[in-house]
Amino acid sequence: MNLIVWLIIFCEIAFWVVILLGLVTRYIFKKKTLGLFFLALTPVIDLILLITTSVDLINGATAEIPHAIAAVYIAVSLVFGKSMIKWADDRFRYYVMKEGPKPNKPVGLAYAKHYAKSWLKHLLSYFIGTGILHLIIYFIHDKNRTEAMDGVIHLWTIVIIIDLIICISYFVWPPKEKKHH
Repeated sequence: MNLIVWLIIFCEIAFWVVILLGLVTRYIFKKKTLGLFFLALTPVIDLILLITTSVDLINGATAEIPHAIAAVYIAVSLVFGKSMIKWADDRFRYYVMKEGPKPNKPVGLAYAKHYAKSWLKHLLSYFIGTGILHLIIYFIHDKNRTEAMDGVIHLWTIVIIIDLIICISYFVWPPKEKKHH
């Protein structure tokens, strides 16, 4: 595996490690400022990935699928990062600290609306990510070195359309609350 693949793996692990460190520090050790510091490191991880990937491409590397995945990762992290941290925070507080309300699982039309908001975030991350990929294609200006970018853009376009179909289906057939026996 090349450096970029390892860097993406490192960044994904580091993202969840700093979130966990932030939550443990905030709730178990009662150090709110230090906990916030760890949570604030998540954009730094994205910056490291962005700089390293850019330097690799500027130095003449052929843009491969890992470079494209780095762009996707950065876009998804930018758009969903705050909500992923909130999701983890709510569950940590409830399941580990036994504090606060149980995390809400919407059903019916509320679920469909929640999914629609999530789809709009997915669409925003798609625009950011494919924008980054198109910039890479533009700046490298060599189809032989950027074929993988086009492939990821096409695949992500298919995924966003399928996700929209799923989103619409929840308005037609909203999920019902599970009955406990």
